[in-house]
Amino acid sequence: MFLKENKKEPKLIGFALVLLCVYLSPLFILGENAHIRVHDNLDSNMAWYKVLTESGQLFGGVASEIPQVINGLSRNAFGTEYSGIVWLHALFPTMMAYALSQAITRFFAFLGMYLLLKDHFITKQEWGVIRVGIALSFALTPFWPSGMLSTLGMPLALWALLNIRNGDKSWRNYLVLTLLPLYSSFVLGFFFFLTAMAVFWLVDFIRGKGWNFRFICSIAYMTFIYLMVEYRLVHSFLFGTEANSRDEYFHARLPLWRSIRLTFKNFVLGHTHVMTVHALILLPVVLFAFYLVFKHQLWRKEKLFIFLLGLDFALSTWYAFWFYKGWAPLTEQFHFLDTFNFARYHFLRPLIIYVNFALALRVIWNRTKNKNSITAVIFAQIFILFAFNDEIIYHTKPSVKEFYAEELFDEVENYISLPQEDYRVASIGIHPAIAQYNGFYTLDTYNNFYPLRYKYKFRKIIEQELAKNKTIQTYFDEWGGRCYLFSDELGKRYMFNKDSKKRIKHLELNSQAFKELGGTYIFSALPIENAEKIKLELENVFTSREAAWKIYLYKAI
Repeated sequence: MFLKENKKEPKLIGFALVLLCVYLSPLFILGENAHIRVHDNLDSNMAWYKVLTESGQLFGGVASEIPQVINGLSRNAFGTEYSGIVWLHALFPTMMAYALSQAITRFFAFLGMYLLLKDHFITKQEWGVIRVGIALSFALTPFWPSGMLSTLGMPLALWALLNIRNGDKSWRNYLVLTLLPLYSSFVLGFFFFLTAMAVFWLVDFIRGKGWNFRFICSIAYMTFIYLMVEYRLVHSFLFGTEANSRDEYFHARLPLWRSIRLTFKNFVLGHTHVMTVHALILLPVVLFAFYLVFKHQLWRKEKLFIFLLGLDFALSTWYAFWFYKGWAPLTEQFHFLDTFNFARYHFLRPLIIYVNFALALRVIWNRTKNKNSITAVIFAQIFILFAFNDEIIYHTKPSVKEFYAEELFDEVENYISLPQEDYRVASIGIHPAIAQYNGFYTLDTYNNFYPLRYKYKFRKIIEQELAKNKTIQTYFDEWGGRCYLFSDELGKRYMFNKDSKKRIKHLELNSQAFKELGGTYIFSALPIENAEKIKLELENVFTSREAAWKIYLYKAI
C-alpha cells in the first residue's frame, strides 16, 4: 500500500504544477491585455518600479531623491534595491516582470507548503493527496502581488526553522533563511512571523526543552539578513529626523461594536492583502473537524488543530481591536503604536488557515477513512480559487494597457511639447500613478512615507474641498497616503472611465497654491464646469480607443 502511494505522489505533484501553469497562463498569453488588481498594485507599486528604474537612482544614496514625484520624494520611500521584484522590473517589461513574479511566488508557495506538511504535519504516506492538494490550494490564493513571498513564503521559512529546531543541520535550511529576505518584505510579513517564532522558542524554553541555541540563532540570523536587505528602512527609522506622513496616521477610532463586527468579518472573509478564500469550503470543513474532535473527545490527540483554530480567531480579534478607540491613550503616549501597523500579525493567518485545513482533513480521514470525500473537498477549494483568478475577478476593470494608456499620454506629452521635467501635473478622477508611469512629474502621489511639510503645502490646494466632506477630510488628515486632488463631488472614487457621464460642477481648488508648488497642468478624467472660476483653462481633450480614460487637459492661469 505504501509503495503504491509513493508512486502516486510524484504524479499528483506533476498534475498540481500543470494546474499552477494553467492558472498563470493568462498573464503570459495576454501580457498588457491582461486584467489584474488595481488597488495597491496598478495604482501604485507597478508605477513605482518603473519610476525607480528610469530615475537613475536604483542605487541612490540614503539621502537621494526621485525628482519625478512631489518635487523630490526620498529614494528610501521606494524600498530596497535588493528586492527581487525590483530587479525583475528593471530587467523586463512591466507585464513580463509581473508574470514572472507571480510564477516565482506561487511555485515557492507550493514547494514550501508541501515540504512543511510532508515533513512536519501530514507525514503518513497515504496522505499524499492532502499534502499536494493543500500545497496547490495555498499557492493559488490571491495574494497581494508586491508582497511577493511575504506571506506565501512563510511555510518554507517555517519548514526550515522547524528542521533546525529538530536538530537538522542541512545547508538547505540556511539557504532558505538567506534567500527568502531577497524576495519578501520584513514589515509586510516576516517581522510578524519572526517575532512569533521567537515566542515559539521562548515557550520551548519555559517548557524545559533547553536553550536550543541553533534555533534561536537561526531566527536572529534571518532577522539580521532582513535588516541588511532593508537598510533603507532601518536608516529612515533610526536616523530620519524630518516628520513624515506616517506621523499623522491615527488608527484607533472604532467603537467597541464595530471592532467586534470586524473580528468576525476578518475571521470569515479575511483581508484584501492576505486573501485566503476560505469561507465557502475551508471554514465549514474545519468546523466539521472540530465537531468530530468534540464528539469523539480527541482533545489531547488533536491539540495542535485546536490551538491553531483558536490562534486563527485570536489573530482576527487582534486585527480588529487594533483599530478600537480604547487604544487612543496609549498611542498618544507611545507614538510608534500609530506609525507601525502592529495589526499585521493577522498576516500569519494564510499559513495558519491552510495548515489547519490540512489537519482538519487528517481528522476527517482518521474518523471516516473516506479518501474520495477528502479529494472532492480539495478539488472544490481549487475550483473556487481558479474562479478567483485575476482575469475573472477583474475582467470588468481596465486591462493593464487600457489603465496606463501610454498612447493617449504620448499625445498629451506631444501636445504640451515641453520636457517633462520642466512642468508639474496633478490628476483628478484618475490615479496619479498613471501620469507617473508615463513619465510625467507629479505633485500628487500614493505613498505612505513622504514629508509632512509637503502634505501641509498640498493640503492648501484642496482645503476647501476637504472642508465640505468629512470622509475625505479624515482620510487625508489622519492617513494621507493618497496625496490626491480630492473633491467633495467625487469623494473617494479615483477612476472615471471615458464613458462616464459625470461632470464636476462645483470644484474649489486653490490654483494659486497649486502654482506655488510648481503645478502647471491638471489631467482630469471629467469635465470641470466651473474651471474658469478657479483659474483653470481647458487646453484640449484627448481620447483613444486603447485607453480607459478621456483626459481633459487644464492649465492653471
